[in-house]
Parts: sequence; structure tokens; C-alpha cells
Amino acid sequence: MIDAYGRTITYLRLSVTDRCNLRCTYCMPAAMRFQPRVDLLDWDELGAVADAFVALGVRRLRLTGGEPLVRKGFVEFVGRLSRHLVSGALNEITMTTNGTELERHAEALARNGIRRINVSLDSLNPTRFAQITRGGQIDRVIAGIDAALAAGIAVKLNTVVLRNDNLSEVVELAEWAHGRGASISFIEVMPLGDVEQSRIDQHVPMAAARDLLDQRWTLTPSAAQTGGPARYFTTDEGGTIGFITPLSENFCGGCNRVRVTATGQLCFCLGQDEGVDLRAMLRNHAPTEPLENAIAAVICRKPLGHDFRIAAQVTGAVNRHMSVTGG
Repeated sequence: MIDAYGRTITYLRLSVTDRCNLRCTYCMPAAMRFQPRVDLLDWDELGAVADAFVALGVRRLRLTGGEPLVRKGFVEFVGRLSRHLVSGALNEITMTTNGTELERHAEALARNGIRRINVSLDSLNPTRFAQITRGGQIDRVIAGIDAALAAGIAVKLNTVVLRNDNLSEVVELAEWAHGRGASISFIEVMPLGDVEQSRIDQHVPMAAARDLLDQRWTLTPSAAQTGGPARYFTTDEGGTIGFITPLSENFCGGCNRVRVTATGQLCFCLGQDEGVDLRAMLRNHAPTEPLENAIAAVICRKPLGHDFRIAAQVTGAVNRHMSVTGG
């Protein structure tokens, strides 16, 4: 698949649920209204979508949510998709998780082909973590991270940097990650959906986080790539730090990915509302080949870049919440 700007699409982020057991302040409102379950793709439909994209040349598949591990049957779904790893059609299957359910699933995920995961971790302070996540328990996340590492899964922490919440923790978080043999990426907050807080108050340009880290280490640009948008650096001590800068330093020119939501909407860009309804095709019992043809026919609609803006407003620049789109 090649879009109108000559970018080859080799990376799919597939959401398996919009539901989450946390309510992070930058992601959703406290009283989030989730999609009716009947509107979510079932496991067969999600499998058909994954199969179609693999047939079209996707080489990396990231499973997202919401929180993927809260949906019953997720580990078995990973096992079903692992045949694409065995055949060589996929280079990897990865996932993004908040880590709260990871401890009891880590070994099974490793057995089913997961070799690398991203875990959201926005604070090491139990009180602050509970505030950001609206009730989350940091001990459960740490136990999940340790279980994943023990199972041989490489862990990258994802930290959304929030001006009044965790900016002061970026060095501590990086030291903690590196002490456990994990890498870490710091992310600018993105204006996705109404979260009942001002995005201006939340937003931190990544240069501010970088300044704090530069006081601790000399950061050297790294050639490392994981298929995502992060730019990576290494520290004097060999640790890896990434920066994801959708607002302050746009990375759209090299974008190689699309997303499919848990309701079957093909999103060409995280920062655009436009999408294509794949669920209708699936529920009309269309065979695999027409689904592949339909996807290939619309990939040219992928825009050059996003429309993210942090403005003096509460609502997001894009109506979908991150949990709906898939992180």
C-alpha cells in the first residue's frame, strides 16, 4: 500500500476495545461513555481485518485499546495472529497496555509471540499516579512490568508529560526505566476528545522535558527505530530515551501507519476525523478479497499530516478520544 504522497504503509495499529480500567486525565473524562458492545468488532472480525492488512503488506501489527487485556479472549487472539509470525508475513506483533493486568498475562503473551510491549507509566509517586489515572494503583503496574521483563518481553515505557503533574519526574522516570533494563519515551499531550481539562494547562513542549534530561545526561542521537514516531537518543550510561513530538516537531512526513478502531473505522491519521467504515463491509459478509480491495482503494486518502492544535478551549482538535482510536 502506497499513499498519495509516496509513503509505504507497513504498520497497522488495531484497537480491540475502547474500554479501559483507568480514566487518565489526558485521555478521557471521568464519566467516559463507551461504545455499545454490539458495535465493537468481534474476534473473527478483528482477525479478518488483521489478515487483510497483512495480505496488503503490513509488516508490524500493534494491538491497542482502551486497555487490550480487559477484553476476554485477548491472549487467544494474539495466539491466532501469531501464525503470521511463523510464516514470516509479519515481522512482529506488539501491544500497548497500561500494565494493570499484565502480571497474570505476561508469560502467555510471550508464549504467543509478543516480544516487545509499550507500557503507559506517567508517575512513580503512588498518590500522583492515582490522581492522573483517577484511581490506578502503581504497584500493579510495576508488578506487570517486572513480570513482562521476567518473561523475556522487552518493555518501553510511555510517559505523557503533563505540565502541572509529572514534568518534574522525567529524570526519575528515565532512571527507573533504565535501572530495570527498559527504555522510555516521553510524549506530548495530544488534543483528542474532551477530557474536561484545558489542553493548554496540560501541554508541555518536549523541549522542556529535554532540558531537564540534558542536565542529567548527554543525549546522543540514536539510529534505533521501532516503526513508530519516536526519535531516540542514548544516554552516557547506555539507556534509551525517545521523544514523540506531534505538536512541537511534526513527524508526519515519514508516517507509515494507519489505525483501525475497535468499531471497525479505518483512520488514516490519528489527528484527523475522517475514516472509512470497515465494519459495514465485514457485516455484509464480504469475503476477504473485497475487503483487501476496499482498503487498497482508499489508502490514497491518507492525509499529508494531522491538524493537531493546542488552543484556548476544552474540547479536542479531533472528536475521537484516544481510547476510541487506539493508543
